[in-house]
Amino acid sequence: MFVDLMTAEGEHLADSPGETPWTRYPRPQMRRKQWLNLNGMWEFAVGDGTFPALYDRKIRVPFCPESRLSGIATHFREGAALYYRRRIAVPGDFDGGHVLLHIGAADQHLECFVNGRKVGSHSGGYEQITFDITDYLTGGENEICLRCVDNLTDQRWPYGKQTLKRGGMWYTPVSGIWQTVWLEHVPEAYIRELHIENRGASVTLHVEPRLSGTVTVAGLGCFALENGQVTITPEKPRFWSPEDPFLYDFTLEAGADRIESYFAIRTLEIKKIGAYQRLCLNGKPYFFHGLLDQGYWPDGLFTPAAAECYEWDIQAVKKLGFNTLRKHIKVEPEEFYYQCDRLGMIVFQDMVNNGPYHYIRDTALPTLSLTWQKILPDRWLHRNGDHRAAFLAGMEATVNQLKNHPSICCWTIFNEGWGQFDSAAVYERLRALDDTRWVDATSGWFRQEKTDVDSRHVYFRTVALKAADKPLVLSEFGGYSCKIEGHSFNPDETYGYGKFRQREEFVKAVQALYWLQVVPCVKKGLCAAIYTQVSDVEDETNGLLTYDRRLEKLTAEEMLPIAAALRDALNETQKEVATSGEMG
Repeated sequence: MFVDLMTAEGEHLADSPGETPWTRYPRPQMRRKQWLNLNGMWEFAVGDGTFPALYDRKIRVPFCPESRLSGIATHFREGAALYYRRRIAVPGDFDGGHVLLHIGAADQHLECFVNGRKVGSHSGGYEQITFDITDYLTGGENEICLRCVDNLTDQRWPYGKQTLKRGGMWYTPVSGIWQTVWLEHVPEAYIRELHIENRGASVTLHVEPRLSGTVTVAGLGCFALENGQVTITPEKPRFWSPEDPFLYDFTLEAGADRIESYFAIRTLEIKKIGAYQRLCLNGKPYFFHGLLDQGYWPDGLFTPAAAECYEWDIQAVKKLGFNTLRKHIKVEPEEFYYQCDRLGMIVFQDMVNNGPYHYIRDTALPTLSLTWQKILPDRWLHRNGDHRAAFLAGMEATVNQLKNHPSICCWTIFNEGWGQFDSAAVYERLRALDDTRWVDATSGWFRQEKTDVDSRHVYFRTVALKAADKPLVLSEFGGYSCKIEGHSFNPDETYGYGKFRQREEFVKAVQALYWLQVVPCVKKGLCAAIYTQVSDVEDETNGLLTYDRRLEKLTAEEMLPIAAALRDALNETQKEVATSGEMG
């Protein structure tokens, strides 16, 4: 029997059936004024692929049908067609130009119909979807129908931690729409894409199509956008960091189109300092003190009850001294990354895995045997061509969708061998998409030469690491379990890497892990440490927050000295290097 957990915001939404969820503008880096939020109650039906004669249910968008907040709380059979229908009147001020229908994400195959006519389709469960529905609209009421089909048994498409048999480190599956649905009005000639590229103290803005216009940056003045591009170099740049997350707001006007956005300036480098390569933020070595972040919620699963929930999570872990989140095998709505940009939280962003996972091959043997990691080269792993093509398409979509966000400092391609193939070639492919950030090609094991960092996972053994020729990143460790009665999803099963019944024992264990094992590694080249994890997730009770986000298992007084010790260890190393004259 599972405990029916709710976050505070989820409880509020469940008690307010008429309230529209997720009312914030859903694309913070490309804001326009004319838009219509379509979240809320939609007609819903389940079928076999033919349009239903009767929509016999209601579903609250943007929550997946498996979640409590959707009002359905059911996972339907694999391959079933999920139908969403809503009738709308297009606002009067949408006259002229184009009307765009946006779906933040839907898992995994979506078809769009307007007034009975098919507009288009999309495959992939984590990407933004846009349809131009201008020519399909009528002057009065319009019917929008979205058909979603999800099939987890087809492992070609990226699916992350979803499984049909949840338990342990695998979670309840998600299907259908799970991000905001909205309409947007744009002029005849409009900006379809905005690309922001930060190199050194300069930022270059690109727009597609290549329109001309003006860019007005708060505090810097007005700049000409010519042939779709402008480079801005502030005379005295203010660099973004978790300690000072400064954002430059700007307005871009091109013809009749006008968007509001922001950029940041920060530098990412790898420098040899003394004997070791270090990850440097804004020209100085920086310790990335982080947490693994799965992005699951007890009431909404993939989707928190409100956009504000992201802000609260980030602030909760910042209060404990953390400055980095490794977003683990999931792509979030842009609101999450905006809050990281705004509040100052670095993100190491994973790609979403696909292909079959085998515990013995992908986890057990690599954990127990370094020899196994060496004898199974990644060119022999996951050889299915369709799986490989789908992963590459998802990777490209993820990078292009998120690379404007300054908080993202590192891309992780493959996690623990799952779905891994030709990592050197895939590394080069990602670098071609974005060469301004670090790339962790093989997080955990099956390490290859083409990667920017030496990325290790350490569970069930002592953290005793020393850097070699690349910056050393402890990209997963810890995972200690502490189950809090009344705030745990599964009273009967507990999953974690070391179990503690009392909070006091748990606190001492976490503190000892950092003080005795992690902090000493900083002087041996360790640049980042990512503890598992932000919150409990279903059976996993190894979070620093409970799954319902009601309780923090650790306090600021217990954790802030550790953050200070990690910084001090890095600073002491720099002082020793400077004194000895060994600065690289």
